[in-house]
Order: sequence, then C-alpha cells, then structure tokens
Amino acid sequence: MRLSPDEMIFWEYGFVKLNLTIVTTWALMLLMVLGAWAITRGLKSNIKTTRWQSVLEMLIIMIRDQIKEVGLKDPEKYIGFIGTLFLFIATSNLLSIIPWYEPPTGSLSTTVALAISVFIAVPVFGIAEGGLKGYLKSYLQPNFIMLPFNIISEISRTLALAVRLFGNIMSGGLIVSVLLSIAPFFFPIIMSALGLLTGMIQAYIFAILAGVYITAATQDAKVKKVQANAPRSGNN
Repeated sequence: MRLSPDEMIFWEYGFVKLNLTIVTTWALMLLMVLGAWAITRGLKSNIKTTRWQSVLEMLIIMIRDQIKEVGLKDPEKYIGFIGTLFLFIATSNLLSIIPWYEPPTGSLSTTVALAISVFIAVPVFGIAEGGLKGYLKSYLQPNFIMLPFNIISEISRTLALAVRLFGNIMSGGLIVSVLLSIAPFFFPIIMSALGLLTGMIQAYIFAILAGVYITAATQDAKVKKVQANAPRSGNN
C-alpha cells in the first residue's frame, strides 16, 4: 500500500527521479490542454452554441462570481490563475474514479508546488495593484514590530495550504484502499463517491483561499498607494 504516488519510480539517475506523480501530473496537464483546445476551437458568439460551450460558459461564470465574492472587483484579472488552480485540482481528484489512477494531489510535492505558486502570485498581484512600495508597506501594519510576524504568517499559510490538500487527498485514498481489502464490493463504492465530493470541496477551498490571500494583498497595497499619493494637509 503506497502512501504517495512518489513511491512508484519508473526511472532514476542520480538524484533525478521519474515517479508516478510526475507522469500523472504531465498527463493531466496534457489532457487539460487538449480538452481546452477541443472545447474552445468552435466557440460561437450567437445564440446557438454547443453543449460543451454551454458547460464551459457556466463554469467560467461560476468561477468568476466566486472570485468576485471574495472581494476581487475585477475578476477577469485573476480568473486565469485562480480558475486554473481550481480546474487542475478538481480534475486531478475527479479522475480518481479511474482504476489504478492515483491523483498527483496525493503527493506532498505537488501540493507544495501549488502552494508555492500561490505564495508567488500574492505579491505579484499585490505589486501590480498597488506598486512595490505600497505592497511592502503592508508588511509594516499596524506597525513595524509586526514585520517578522507578517512574514511568518505568509510562510505558515503557504505550508497550511499544501498540508491541508495533501492530507485530505492522501487520507481519502488510504481509507478506500483499506476498505477495498476488507470489503471489496460495497464500502469502496461509497467511499469513492465521498472521495470525489471531498476532492471537489478541497479544490474549491484551495482556490477560494488563494483568492482571499490575493484580495488581502491587493487591497492593502492599493490602500498604501492611495495614502502615499494623497496630499498632506500641511502642504496647503
């Protein structure tokens, strides 16, 4: 019984390893790229559209509305990043219904990589919204004493994102494996269904938390930018 798809290694040379996590991750990315191309190549702007286009439009509208709900007033700027996070994690988890498939999100290396992408995206969006000076000033709130604590908060929430997603996906797969060995017919079906639901919920939570972190960074940076550009009363 494997705790992580990292344990299945297909090729190894020195410290370079080709394991199941890498294979499934790249296969998943290829599947998503081909799927996006197949769905979007025949997009129409008239009333009559294909079923796939209707599903795609509903999905994009749903993601856009959720991004707006967390406080990002211009969701089009962020839907590419946050939407991709949600779709990757959700697709990865939904495909677990395929026999012998192990989702790459069951590997800590994958969830850490996703969390690091959020860790990098937060200052990128924050600087783009309020400038470098405005974003850096947000670390000094409410005063300069909070600087180390704000930095620790950034790092700890990144680790929390990675561990939360990894723990939920890994534990779900482990429970299904145990039940499969005990009762190979009935219980695994129920647990697989619950696992799919859990996987979708985890994809939603991960994407929403990423949106919340970006919202906090962009709003703080924007406020600092406005305060820095505001005329001082003593200059009148």
